[in-house]
Amino acid sequence: MTLKIERHGVVLDKTDLGFENAGALNPACLRVGDNVHMFYRAVRHGNYSTVGHCLFNGPLEVAERAEKPLLIPEHAYESQGMEDPRIVKIEDTYYLTYTGYDRTNALGAYATSKDLGTFTKHGVITPQFTYRDFKKLIDCCPDLNPKYLFHYKMLKEHGLGEEIADKLLAWDKNLMFFPKKINGKFALLHRIHPGIQIVFFDDPAEVDRKFWEHYLMDLRSHIVMDPSLLHESSHIGGGAPPIETEDGWLLIYHSAEDTPHGFVYHACAALLDLKDPSKLIARLDHPLISPQEPYEKTGYVKNIVFPSGAVVFDDDLYIYYGAADERVAVASVKLPALLAQLKKTAR
Repeated sequence: MTLKIERHGVVLDKTDLGFENAGALNPACLRVGDNVHMFYRAVRHGNYSTVGHCLFNGPLEVAERAEKPLLIPEHAYESQGMEDPRIVKIEDTYYLTYTGYDRTNALGAYATSKDLGTFTKHGVITPQFTYRDFKKLIDCCPDLNPKYLFHYKMLKEHGLGEEIADKLLAWDKNLMFFPKKINGKFALLHRIHPGIQIVFFDDPAEVDRKFWEHYLMDLRSHIVMDPSLLHESSHIGGGAPPIETEDGWLLIYHSAEDTPHGFVYHACAALLDLKDPSKLIARLDHPLISPQEPYEKTGYVKNIVFPSGAVVFDDDLYIYYGAADERVAVASVKLPALLAQLKKTAR
């Protein structure tokens, strides 16, 4: 049975305002009552990103949209922008994760809020190792996908050599918290190219350099998913924060397919074990949403469907995605049908 995907088109686009005149894309979405809060990547010319905010009535109707960014870069690690936010609520606190970009490095950071209006930044939480040190650590892992050294090898092949490998930090993006603690611990998905990994901890304060050294030396055991399908021929990464269902944690993620005409990004779906989400239990063998509409195929970067937010209204799962790296579009699917399809592929 083919899943029926309903496209609702573009719900948010760039404006003439200075902070978002190049794009409004890749949003974090959170349902609160009958409203959806959207925290989106607002891009001005020059690829400088801030976080904009708007409020939806229901899943599709924009009710309010701020004319100034809600969050702006304030620290060196995010000096060129705060990119691709995701958001969840854990107990009484909202956790907003994003990629801090400084023109050279792309690292995962987070901020917290009690009211969705004021956020406190807590800095980078992902590993901070040069590519040379990163290579030394993951060389300890047997049977690791060789693509984990892709960027390190690219530096050398392009003649950038050891000097850059000693300065450039290994990129770690697409991080998102699970919306509840699991076995009393925070659970966080992140993406070190080319797969999706998971990390558990009691308190973010314990996630320091020594923590990550031990983690990377045993990286293989922390990989939730590696690319394995045709539409994942380049890499994969987290999309919307996991959604708890009776059948498992529903993960909407993105994949990048390497084609003769460049990368094509798709939205995909998988199920993780409820009690131990490091275990993959099901995975669709085809994309959920692929670029087909003009607003997905043409824009700042062509052929992009990049999911980053999802909410449920009744039986409908609404997936919010960056379309062609320029705007926000929405598609929906019946959640029971998607779960039934996933369960047919259970491992």
